[in-house]
Amino acid sequence: MTPLRVLIGCETSGRVRNAFLRRGHDAWSCDLLPAEDRSNRHMICDVRDVLGDGWDLLMVAHPPCTRLCNSGVRWLHVPPTGRSKAEMWAELDAGAALFSACWNAPIPRVAVENPVMHRHAKERIENFRPAAQTVQPWWFGDPAFKATGLYLRGLPPLEPTDRLDPPKPGTEAHRKWSRVHRMPPGPERWKERSRTFPGLAEAMADQWGGYALTQEQAA
Repeated sequence: MTPLRVLIGCETSGRVRNAFLRRGHDAWSCDLLPAEDRSNRHMICDVRDVLGDGWDLLMVAHPPCTRLCNSGVRWLHVPPTGRSKAEMWAELDAGAALFSACWNAPIPRVAVENPVMHRHAKERIENFRPAAQTVQPWWFGDPAFKATGLYLRGLPPLEPTDRLDPPKPGTEAHRKWSRVHRMPPGPERWKERSRTFPGLAEAMADQWGGYALTQEQAA
C-alpha cells in the first residue's frame, strides 16, 4: 500500500486523523480550533486555506451544516428568537460555500460528511451530487444511532465491518443508543454530537486508505 497524504478537515478530536496515521499515512487534521490531543499533526486554520497543498485524500469530518440540513430549513423562513431572516440566509450561503469548496477541491479522493440537504443548499453548491450513502455507527460496532450522509468523489461507499442488531424502540437500550440525539443543551453539545465514532473512523482508514484510483478517476 502506498502511503497517502490525507487531510482531515473540520476535526478537533483527532479520531479520523489518528486512524490514518496508524496505517502509515501522512495524515493531518485542520480546524479553526486547536486539537483536543494537542497533536503537532493539526493545523489551526480555515480548511480552504490548505486545499491546494497536494493532498491525495480529503475527509471533511463535520463541516458546519446547521443551515444546510433539512431539519433546520424552517429557520430560513421563521428565524429563532433574537435572529433575523437575513442572518439565517447569510449563514446558509457561508455553509454552502464551505461545502462547495471542499467538494470541488483539487484532490482526487474526497469524502464530506453532511446530513440530507434541503433544496436551497443544493442550489448553492457547485457540481452538487446526492450523498453516495448514509451510514450508522452500529454498522461498525458502535452501539449508537447517528445517520451520517457521506458525499463521495473518487472513493467507494463504505462496507459495514461489525454490524450490530439495533434494540427495539421504547426499550432502555434504544434510549441509550439514541444518546447523540438526546444530549442536553450546553456549550459543548455541538462538539460532542459532531464526533466521528471510533468504528467508523477505523473503517474509513482501512477502506479508503488502501483504495487505488483507476486511471480514469485519477485524470
